[in-house]
Amino acid sequence: MKAKPILNTLGAFLFILGLLMAVPLGCSLYYGESDTQGFALSFLITSGVGFVLYLAGKPQGDKTLLGHREGFLIVSAGWVLASFFGGLPYLIYGALPSLTDAYFETMSGFTTTGATVITKIEALPHGILLWRSMTQWLGGMGIIVLSVAVLPFLGVGGRQLFKAELPGPVKDKLEPRIAETARSLWMVYGIITVIGFIFFLLGGMSVFDAVNHIFCAMATGGFSTKDSSVAWFDSAYIDGVFIAFMLLAGMNFTLHYQVLTGNFRSFYKNSELRFFLGTVVIATLLITADLYLHVSADIGKAFRYALFQASSIMTTTGFVTDNFANWPAFSQIILVLLMFIGGSAGSTGGGIKCVRLLLILKDSYRELYRLIHPHAVTQVKLDHMSVSPEVMKSIWGFFALYIGLAVLATVLMSSLGLDMLTSFASVAATIGNIGPGLGLVHPSSTYAEVPALGKWILSFCMLLGRLEIYTVLVLLMPEFWKK
Repeated sequence: MKAKPILNTLGAFLFILGLLMAVPLGCSLYYGESDTQGFALSFLITSGVGFVLYLAGKPQGDKTLLGHREGFLIVSAGWVLASFFGGLPYLIYGALPSLTDAYFETMSGFTTTGATVITKIEALPHGILLWRSMTQWLGGMGIIVLSVAVLPFLGVGGRQLFKAELPGPVKDKLEPRIAETARSLWMVYGIITVIGFIFFLLGGMSVFDAVNHIFCAMATGGFSTKDSSVAWFDSAYIDGVFIAFMLLAGMNFTLHYQVLTGNFRSFYKNSELRFFLGTVVIATLLITADLYLHVSADIGKAFRYALFQASSIMTTTGFVTDNFANWPAFSQIILVLLMFIGGSAGSTGGGIKCVRLLLILKDSYRELYRLIHPHAVTQVKLDHMSVSPEVMKSIWGFFALYIGLAVLATVLMSSLGLDMLTSFASVAATIGNIGPGLGLVHPSSTYAEVPALGKWILSFCMLLGRLEIYTVLVLLMPEFWKK
């Protein structure tokens, strides 16, 4: 393990994170609110520690390239450090009373989970609210990927960071050089963010609310400037804009890139995209029927709520327009299933990912077919391309780990005295990077009542979900640390 390159890269990462705190600091100065000192101190501490680490790890002579082990360690450590230093503004200002709550809130932000322990969001100053949203927007495509686009200028290689951080089993790089790839993805991310911001303004949102909500919609994060989330706006137009951009954020960003470069055929020919949109449509129709029969006699209102919530949960965004904890059990079960499915690979969404579940279904069908035709030679294919047995083993392994860790975390949460529904829903909502769940953590509540140890367990679940399990668990293997 090469210690100096690790310190050097983490230092550069923290230095950049500290500089980004200047944005909410400027916002605080503009509004003349009392969180200015908190951001000023956080800016100095984070960038100062980052600069020291960067100098301490600066290689002598030729730069040392990062290996895959260093890449895994840097990515996992980067998210842990970001959540610690990113929580400083909450602590220094006094928005949250403890390190546990500040760490939980910041981890929820950077992992785009959207679970919160803040009970009175609208009472917070503008700078704090903007920082909450920024943590989600930066974490959406990956704050590590953002650093990858900058680190080459600092003399640090980034390929292993990009490979370890980018969510989902995506295709290879879009551009010949890794920094160009990262910049291409951020360009797409930024363009769609600006377009969404304009649409929110056209719907009557203030500039501040539009910035915050498009940041969190594009990140599939779910933080809001309002205590009642999107329900506060009570606008069919606003709901429609949210639905459109949540779905865009839940799609593979390489498809958006290809469309922007003129390759329109790749968009509608992608089988994962059809699976993703088809699942949203089916879930919406089922929930609409259930709400119409048991909750609302207005089918238009039932459809609006169903489409919004199915899109929000499927993309693991977590915005709400109605408290689905009060919905019939059938609708709740569908939403819980969507929590596990998640968005597309290469999107900002969490969950198991559509492409994995699609391939698992194809492989399961293949096994059933072989029982009927034992001598048939069959292969699992995705978009007319054969999927190797090694890839299928990796997918089945990920699926088993995901379910196994969710069960283990649920048992641990229940041992803290939480009821079964809260234990299960809180784990499903955090490991899937969704946010709101059921039981004590329903959409109209927060995670404030969860015991301190439970918040650390759920923070770990968020990290596992955001970094796709393998990146974190590989660090726990003794073989990883052997020379």
